[in-house]
Amino acid sequence: MNTDAPQCAKKSRGRPKVFDREAALDKAMTLFWQHGYEATSLSDLVEATGAKAPTLYAEFTNKEGLFRAVLDRYIARFAARQEAELFGSDKTLAQALADYFSAVATCFTSNDTPAGCFIITTSAGLAASSEQVACTIKARHAMQEQTLVRFLDERQQQGELPGDCDTQGLARYLACLLQGMSVSAREGACFDTLHKVADTTLHILPELIQAYRPR
Repeated sequence: MNTDAPQCAKKSRGRPKVFDREAALDKAMTLFWQHGYEATSLSDLVEATGAKAPTLYAEFTNKEGLFRAVLDRYIARFAARQEAELFGSDKTLAQALADYFSAVATCFTSNDTPAGCFIITTSAGLAASSEQVACTIKARHAMQEQTLVRFLDERQQQGELPGDCDTQGLARYLACLLQGMSVSAREGACFDTLHKVADTTLHILPELIQAYRPR
């Protein structure tokens, strides 16, 4: 009986560690978010995730593949939830925008993640050799703007916006505002500061709508 226990212990020590894909993506996301795509090396990712390089290669092919998977995870965990605030059927246009900007400001200034927007941060300083990554990020920027266009188009159809309002132009303005909020957060702006920016935008919303109508 005494010989069984050591054998069991030996077998237990030899059991391979299970790769936790979601945990690895979250750790990689933090690195990319904090330092950007170029400055984050594969060795940094190996150290942060606790996975060996062959495991990461087998799962994601290369650094770019890992980044694409991280981007999808970011969209699901953060961006999609923020954008969902725009489409509450019981909200006015102003309330939907207020909830959206509040969710964005909360994310950009959270102590649980690096400051600012993951997408904007990782797009900064991309080298020419990262053209495919740049195209991926650019496409996601376009999706954000198109989500705002869809939101504004729906409100236009419901009569909350004038029929001649340029929803594409107004959406582009709002997207640029979000990018500015991200930069401010990276430079240390707190939630209250970003929230005031959003409040000011909502205060002048009638004038903005007029600005995007034909003159």
